[in-house]
Amino acid sequence: MNAALIIIFGVLLLSIFLGIRAQKGKDMNLEQWTVGGRGFGTVFVFLLMAGEIYTTFTFLGGSGWAYGKGGPAFYIIAYGCLAYILSYWLLPAVWTYAKQHKLMSQSDFFTKKYNSPLLGVLVSLVGIAALIPYLVLQLKGLGLIVSETSYGKISPTAAIWIGAISITVYVMVSGIHGSAWISVVKDIMILVVVLFLGVYLPIHYYGGFQDMFQQIETAKPGFLTLPETGQSAAWFSSTVLLTALGFYMWPHTFSASYSAENPKVFRKNAIIMPLYQLVLLFVLFVGFAAILQVPGLKGADGDLSLLRLSLQTFDPWFVGIIGAAGLLTALVPGSMILMSASTLFAKNVYKVFAPRTTEQQVSVLAKFLVPVIALVSVYFTFKGGNTIVTLLLMGYSLVTQLFPALLFSLFKHNMVTKQGAFAGIITGVGAVSYITLTETTIGTLFPALPQAAKDLNVGIVALLLNVTVMVAVSFATRKTKSAAADQAA
Repeated sequence: MNAALIIIFGVLLLSIFLGIRAQKGKDMNLEQWTVGGRGFGTVFVFLLMAGEIYTTFTFLGGSGWAYGKGGPAFYIIAYGCLAYILSYWLLPAVWTYAKQHKLMSQSDFFTKKYNSPLLGVLVSLVGIAALIPYLVLQLKGLGLIVSETSYGKISPTAAIWIGAISITVYVMVSGIHGSAWISVVKDIMILVVVLFLGVYLPIHYYGGFQDMFQQIETAKPGFLTLPETGQSAAWFSSTVLLTALGFYMWPHTFSASYSAENPKVFRKNAIIMPLYQLVLLFVLFVGFAAILQVPGLKGADGDLSLLRLSLQTFDPWFVGIIGAAGLLTALVPGSMILMSASTLFAKNVYKVFAPRTTEQQVSVLAKFLVPVIALVSVYFTFKGGNTIVTLLLMGYSLVTQLFPALLFSLFKHNMVTKQGAFAGIITGVGAVSYITLTETTIGTLFPALPQAAKDLNVGIVALLLNVTVMVAVSFATRKTKSAAADQAA
């Protein structure tokens, strides 16, 4: 057993220990299990939400896109900053309403705001449909990280099974408390590792950042800029907007906001988090550094660029530290995803159709659904072949369809009816599903459009259809209700 493998397994065992021990002294009812009794302060909420946001995508997807796509990868830096600005106003309003009504999931929010359990079921199903590819992303990344950094001693398949089982165990026992404690270790490790790699590798191989970019530009002219077609400025802008609006629409991120002890926590985090976004810049630097040093990685193999460059640069003990940090970027968000998906199904789908179910029964069902959802995700992990960023963007396109109904619900006088919200979400999700399954683009649908319009992210088109249908149906149903009220009078 080499040094890398010892370090990776040591950190894994430490994580499982912390995850299980986190429940000590707590009555793990549904509220404690899902939202930590709403008692987390600024530091824990920061670490928890950073733990969800900075995932295997931070390690592999960002560097993979810098390696394979060049300039378009910079969208990864932009959208988070916009989302944090939005959170300054959005999350305190969400938290206040959730606290007032003792909500525990994202679907609870929509159900209560629109007084529609069926809308809650729809939101749950959309959330679960988006969370599965997101969890697949984590497991896929985990398999790559552990396999590469163990020098092939552990296969991706074995790594995925080990990771899935580990997450399942501590999620069933400790819920959000386990995720929060492991986030502490994970954030320290990822900050140290990513900052070091992002600074050291460009200097080691090129002599500095300017020299690195000059050599890349010489070898691949125009690679570091946005292309005129495809992932152009229009694609860049629309993708940044789509992902910024969908940033807090992920069910696990949305419900994690309930865990704060007061709304001031979010305003403090909104000030700090954009600085933390700079971590991603150093991830991109690693991907750029690998372009000329690890040539020839095609398609999904581009996600291996950070690991391959690290393997040829560092001793096994440091490769083990990199692998351990990467492992944690899968465990923390993976645990939150599992917990959110199981809670959504148990509380906001099953209980709607079995209303006599007690909270204790819902809690037990949610915990037993954790291994079921984990197995489904493992199955799709082995079947899927998409790159990590592609999986993430597909999930974003789905969850962003929930944003319009959420936004209107926060207004003092909400013009959107439950029928309008339902129809809008169905339309948006249907459009995303059709586009994804048929691999359609705006250009193939409307070849006569200008190139800038053809390059728009198709998720934005689905969002526009969503809003149009939502407003139209809301207007029609509100008018019908008014007419019925006049007749009754």
